[in-house]
Amino acid sequence: MPKKSMLPDKRAALMEKYGFVDSCGNVFADLGLPNAEDLLLRAQCVIALDKAIKSQKLTQTAAAKKLGIHQPDLSRLLRGQVRLYSLGRLLQFLIALDQEVTITVKNKKDKSKRVNFELDAAE
Repeated sequence: MPKKSMLPDKRAALMEKYGFVDSCGNVFADLGLPNAEDLLLRAQCVIALDKAIKSQKLTQTAAAKKLGIHQPDLSRLLRGQVRLYSLGRLLQFLIALDQEVTITVKNKKDKSKRVNFELDAAE
């Protein structure tokens, strides 16, 4: 029998009992890490890289060659070591994998959300 979702009252009671709080939408900010928005953008770029590699059915070796890096470095990046490369370099990687990268700058409406990343990589 499938599990039913937890009732809101029970969820709230458990959160209060154990001191859990809702996420702000950025796990890096939730963890109190410095430069949380930058880390989130890098992580989202890595997700897009992984999707592009999979959609093109590339091996890590072939993908690394296209990116101009060594396969072990790509492996580390895909395992979440997002600090290895700058955001600019990650965007270059996406372009090298024939992904279209669009950067839009506009006035923000939502005061709590400063960075928005839209992923439209091939699934």
